Amino acid sequence: MWYQRVMAIDDRTAPSAHAPSSTRPDRRRSVPAEISRSWLLVPGTAADRFERAQRSRADQIILDVEDAVDPAAKPGARTTVASWLAGGGEAWVRINDVTTDFWADDVEELRGLPGLQGVVLAKTESPAQVTDTWHRLGGHTPVIALVESALGIEEATAIAKAQGAFRLAFGSGDYRRDTGTSADTLAMAYPRSRLVVASRVGDLPGPIDGPTVGSAHAILREQSQVAVSLGLTGKLCLDTEQLPVINEVISPTPTDVAWAQDFLDDFEARGQVIRDGSDLPRLGRAQKIQRLAQAFGVEAR
Repeated sequence: MWYQRVMAIDDRTAPSAHAPSSTRPDRRRSVPAEISRSWLLVPGTAADRFERAQRSRADQIILDVEDAVDPAAKPGARTTVASWLAGGGEAWVRINDVTTDFWADDVEELRGLPGLQGVVLAKTESPAQVTDTWHRLGGHTPVIALVESALGIEEATAIAKAQGAFRLAFGSGDYRRDTGTSADTLAMAYPRSRLVVASRVGDLPGPIDGPTVGSAHAILREQSQVAVSLGLTGKLCLDTEQLPVINEVISPTPTDVAWAQDFLDDFEARGQVIRDGSDLPRLGRAQKIQRLAQAFGVEAR
């Protein structure tokens, strides 16, 4: 029984046969969306960048018809995105929030498109918004709830439990604007931790952190490390140059993989016998590291 419980813990981070994934060309590997690290946002008006993004090192790409598009250009951007998804492209789409005049048209035009991996619902503040979106899309398209306000953070647990919810994501910029919070690591620890706890309670994969603005790799690395330390398992990004750093920081290190292999080998060699209270947590951690290392292509060193 104890072994089954540990496997169940690890299975929450394991690739699922039913999870949305992409068969993007010229990619080294395809990473299931539930454990994807890097989520590249591309404006829905930038059709010339869609294919390049699909060939990039991003685990997932998100075509954005919300904040990245001027209101007057949203209908055209939506049509551009829909045409690309209908013609062989594959991506997630960040759609407008439920309270806008654009939301209903977004879900109507995207519904049933073969290349639609899922949607990112902007400014989510209630579980009903997630479930309504999921139903309107046909009841099978996963919804990432982008939480961007004080109300959204306070409702995060209910949102994580909503029918159709796939992962939570943090709209850090809009959250700061809504609350007056600074970008300081300590000030932003509370909303990030709330999303982590809510995801666990809702039995969802770890949440996706907000983007880092700018091209300074040292800052990006530091902010990605903070996100990982708090329990977030993915990060939105705005530039392909950020992808290698995000993927590296959120992946297990070669040293982690070596430790996991050594622990599991020793565990098998002693007949899977539990010696003390630390063995079960370490077993769960080792199995999780091994699964992620296989998915991300990280080898022991």
